[in-house]
Amino acid sequence: MHWLKAVFSHPSGRIGGAIVLIYLIIAFMGYFGFTPYDPLTQHRIDRLQPPSMKFWMGTDLFGRDVLSRLMAGIAQSFIVGFSSVALAALLGTILGLTAAWFGKLWDGTVMRSMDVLLAFPAILLALLIIAVVGPGTGTSIAAIAIVYTPIFTRVVRAPALSIKNRDFVDAARTFGSGTSFILTRHLLLNLVAPLTVQITLALAWSLLTEAGLSFLGLGTQPPASSLGLMLSEARNLMETAPWLLAFPGLAIMIGILGFNLLGDALRDILDPKMRRTA
Repeated sequence: MHWLKAVFSHPSGRIGGAIVLIYLIIAFMGYFGFTPYDPLTQHRIDRLQPPSMKFWMGTDLFGRDVLSRLMAGIAQSFIVGFSSVALAALLGTILGLTAAWFGKLWDGTVMRSMDVLLAFPAILLALLIIAVVGPGTGTSIAAIAIVYTPIFTRVVRAPALSIKNRDFVDAARTFGSGTSFILTRHLLLNLVAPLTVQITLALAWSLLTEAGLSFLGLGTQPPASSLGLMLSEARNLMETAPWLLAFPGLAIMIGILGFNLLGDALRDILDPKMRRTA
């Protein structure tokens, strides 16, 4: 509870935390179907209706309720975002810890492989993976995870190299602690702060990447709802139905802003150096 109080006492934390909490509630409602209408139901006589009391965010070209599709799209974006970041954090943590601990050939192999992945722009690497495997939600999760694994690997490896030479780690070795015990109980526990911050920021990036892939038709596939897919469907209706572009665009922007503000607050709270200079 202490860290939660610290987050909401931070200016950026209050705003970012409130946005993320609201989005989580919307995602929960969208995933379990607590929407004004079925996101797939077509109200043919109400096609391209502007926002009104009946349809708060209007309807699209097929007469589907934009608010319902927006809620389902946020849920879909969160599923892809959280799944891909969790996978990237897991892989990156394992690779970073083992690279720092074992060093030498393994360290060189892991880090040079990460350098190769980092040489590609994130969206281009994701496009390459999807082009080889094929579009879809599962592919998007895997592609985004692979794209962001090198970042987590570097975030974990650098401090792990310093921590493994501390006195308490030498003491654990002296008392006969195994490698897995030292990696999890001594190194990993001391990396919770940078990992937490990185996960929060990576969620913002993953939401943007997922929206970009869906916009290009390589992520979530119709008739399912996705924020990027909604933007793609609204491209040719910008002048006649601007609400189709405005609402999903604002949803993406505000969601990314929320995670970035929350990440900045966590960085200030969890980093002692930042606390001293604040």
